[in-house]
Amino acid sequence: MNQSASGTRRRGHRRFLTKVPEITLYFWIIKLLTTAMGEATSDYLVSHMNAYIAVVMGAIGFVVALILQFAVRKYVAWIYWLLVVMVAIFGTMVADVTHIVLGVPYYVSTIAFALILTFVFTTWYIVEKTLSIHSIYTRRREVFYWGAVLATFAMGTAIGDMTATTFHLGYLASGILFLVLFFVPAIGYWLFGLNDILAFWFAYVMTRPLGASFADWFGKSHSIGGLGYGDGVVSVVLTILIAVFVGYLTVSRRDIERQSATS
Repeated sequence: MNQSASGTRRRGHRRFLTKVPEITLYFWIIKLLTTAMGEATSDYLVSHMNAYIAVVMGAIGFVVALILQFAVRKYVAWIYWLLVVMVAIFGTMVADVTHIVLGVPYYVSTIAFALILTFVFTTWYIVEKTLSIHSIYTRRREVFYWGAVLATFAMGTAIGDMTATTFHLGYLASGILFLVLFFVPAIGYWLFGLNDILAFWFAYVMTRPLGASFADWFGKSHSIGGLGYGDGVVSVVLTILIAVFVGYLTVSRRDIERQSATS
């Protein structure tokens, strides 16, 4: 076997063992559901039990899910999305603690989390020469990937709260604003040739405030601009929807990149 063929097979094998799902419509649907679910669940836990215990529980859940994700050698739908859910819950708690407990204004925490995210992306690119999620097949790239995901959730939470409360747009108006911003990179990609990696990460960041804004709109009371269904009800409904979609993907495997081991 010549070295060129061997190298091709090794590269193909690494692609086959990628640790993230293929980016399809299902990916964006579940991603938006998890952002909304994380917001509703975090708010419900913090308001219905000791806030410090809730944060510790969120941290433990996040660590357990992270260990599971790094323990497997390839993408497993329920493990991957379990970690995304825990990032959504814990990331929300981190952003809320920064504002409520530490008293940091939302615009300050938004800037701080944006700087952290920029640092993660910059370091990731300097070390790996790419930010593509289609190349998450090494432990180091996976660390960068989840670091970026956690930073996007924390920053997105702060942005959503900032527009809804600091800027007084309210939950519905904020949700509509972020819905428009969510589609901007898609339009830029299809019509103007926007870089696909930039388009992906911009849309990814927008999913957090988009989902959280609509979760708050459905869950919060009428007195603060919501529909009053309750955070608990919203959390349960969204959890069921996430389970249904992830179950479907587990069976259908439509989120697995169609890449042979020798390609």
